[in-house]
Amino acid sequence: MTQDDPITAIKLRLQFADDAVFGPGKAALLEHIHAEGSIAAAGRLMGMSYKRAWSLVEEMNRSFTTPLVLSARGGASGGTAQVTPTGAEVLAAYRALEKVLHSKGAAPLSKIRAHLRTGGDA
Repeated sequence: MTQDDPITAIKLRLQFADDAVFGPGKAALLEHIHAEGSIAAAGRLMGMSYKRAWSLVEEMNRSFTTPLVLSARGGASGGTAQVTPTGAEVLAAYRALEKVLHSKGAAPLSKIRAHLRTGGDA
């Protein structure tokens, strides 16, 4: 896609037959948990509540054969969290799929875009 291309974003959302979903929000949450070592801090960086961040982590952990995030409760200083090797592998594979979509998807996306109404009515 070129800078003149009116497509402003491509977001990859994977939905599996068993209703497991993995998309840009969960990917970003995993990246922030990895960087911060905390579910609460990751949620804050994303503008979401701890409850919402924790809910997404639980959903991810239930959806995969092994957890993507391990956490330990903390006291006054808070708990810790870490992305597991499975979590890192899932995240890396997701980012690789995004790269394929961006690099190989420009022509088909341009064809779709050509059929959209102009002026934001689509």
